[in-house]
Amino acid sequence: MGLAASWSAQPEPLRLPSAPVSGPGVGRVAPALDRLWRRGREFLGSDYAIMGGAMTWVSERNLVAAISNGGGFGVLASGSMNPAQLAAEIDGTAALTKRPFGVNLITLHPQLTELIRVCADKGVGHVVLAGGLPPGAAIASIKESGAKVLCFAPALALARKLVRLGVDALIIEGMEAGGHIGPVSTSVLAQEILPTLAEVPIFVAGGIGRGEGMLAHLEMGAAGVQLGTRFVCATESIAHPRFKQAFIRAGARDAVPSIQLDPRFPVIPVRALGNQATMRFQEIQREVIDRFGRGELSQREAQLEIEHFWAGALRRAVVDGDVETGSLMAGQSVGMVHSEQPTSAILAELIDQATAALAVRQAAIESEAVAPVPARATAL
Repeated sequence: MGLAASWSAQPEPLRLPSAPVSGPGVGRVAPALDRLWRRGREFLGSDYAIMGGAMTWVSERNLVAAISNGGGFGVLASGSMNPAQLAAEIDGTAALTKRPFGVNLITLHPQLTELIRVCADKGVGHVVLAGGLPPGAAIASIKESGAKVLCFAPALALARKLVRLGVDALIIEGMEAGGHIGPVSTSVLAQEILPTLAEVPIFVAGGIGRGEGMLAHLEMGAAGVQLGTRFVCATESIAHPRFKQAFIRAGARDAVPSIQLDPRFPVIPVRALGNQATMRFQEIQREVIDRFGRGELSQREAQLEIEHFWAGALRRAVVDGDVETGSLMAGQSVGMVHSEQPTSAILAELIDQATAALAVRQAAIESEAVAPVPARATAL
């Protein structure tokens, strides 16, 4: 659901800290957890190696600042913003937090070069490119500004290619995530990439809703994680109350990918809560395909009609609260969203769950170490 970049309150881009970061949450993190994600949090400059997924219309200045102020790494969703709008949103976020935060850039944006320049002018220290294979020129431009580049890698081969292109970190996001998704699950991507590629920090995303899940990926070698859906119902999120209530009521099975009816008219799958709009999308595809079959539309015209169906649907849901005809993009971790909570409480819950799991594990190890060894039976 997003891409990211970090902004520094200083005029110069952020630099990697030379010592462990100190802040509101470091003292309460178990030493074992701190060791597991040290590489990630030092890379980001945050207390916790927990990135907020960039969600269009949701990840704006209020939520992003709240995540960063809570010790995580907020990610600003630039979406279709023009350079002036992005600059204003960065400034607005900076007014709410002095902690590092992110700005996402879409690689297919027609003004990508100008948006990169805005990030450089504002002292961006980390830029995440998503939405397709990033142009080499974009990666080079970001690195020339002194910023770090992160990219999404949906497969091991692409991950290796991105590292060769010079990216500084990767995000692997599985199909459990909300919004546009790929075909492979988070657990499979993690097993495929984490044990194999160690040159750069790797952050795992998609379907993570509890601290135990976060911990599992860290123990596999992830530098950190990215969560989006869990933060939609944060108190600081400006998402419409009806949008939040849809998340609170939903279970994991309610977050389903959009369906493609005809391979001649490809549909990039989007995971969202099922509603009238998702059913209507199938009807629209069927109607358009029938019109194409009768010669009333060219293949290009038919494809455009199908793609246009969702235009503005996410904004209608998030901003206007139209939960019937809008798009309720959500990951399968929506089943772990039970109430509206302050962002700081969500972060604390994740930390507590991971820390408790580590404590149980350590207690079991110590118990095994002190348990008496059974006496061997003596033959008569």
